[in-house]
Amino acid sequence: MAILVTRPEPQGEALCQLLQQHGHHALHHPLIRIDAGMDLALLRSELSSYEVIVVASQHAVSWVEHTLQAERLSWPTSAIYVAIGQKTAQVLSKASQQLVHYPDISDSEHLLALPALQSVAGKRVVIWRGNGGRELIYQTLHQRGANVDYREMYQRRPLPFDGETALARWQAANVDTLIITSGDQLAFFCSQLPRKAQAWTRTLRLLIPSQRIAEQARELGFQHTVITGSAANRDLVAAV
Repeated sequence: MAILVTRPEPQGEALCQLLQQHGHHALHHPLIRIDAGMDLALLRSELSSYEVIVVASQHAVSWVEHTLQAERLSWPTSAIYVAIGQKTAQVLSKASQQLVHYPDISDSEHLLALPALQSVAGKRVVIWRGNGGRELIYQTLHQRGANVDYREMYQRRPLPFDGETALARWQAANVDTLIITSGDQLAFFCSQLPRKAQAWTRTLRLLIPSQRIAEQARELGFQHTVITGSAANRDLVAAV
């Protein structure tokens, strides 16, 4: 039996290595690549103006850190930092040397329940994300009276593949478990497969980080879903 890992680099390869260390056979097939976001150029002029910085993923941290180092800029020390999950918080805290708030369950709903995001009326808040996503965070903080901006710190680029060829390879390898960490990637994965793959996907055990993605998976025909509560590699391995 084998596990199909669809995370992009570098998390995907790292997850495969962890799984193999625990005695599992893992195949890596990234569905997206991560490129620089269009709004990185705004960091120099805007960075010190935000009172709350909400970070949607490790990719955002990596690209911001790279840009700050290239332009010899420092992380703000007066802002409140909030991350979507524990792993992103760890990466952000290490890069910024600041306290980072994060929820125990890595999704927008639990992030919005954090005490740090309750009294935000009149505050300038920025959401560092990819190209799209986290609309619930924006809408809820706006309703709480915050002045909220999105900033695209990275871009997710889909990697199309030949579904017929890939399906044959995965079936030959006896893939029985699939790891996908976002709803967009799940939809893209299914869109690339031939119609005859639907029966195969229904047999898979699908590991996803949230209830929202689990509901989407059921609509797509998946019957065996495991909600990991986190997209951190450590938690994904534990769920396997």
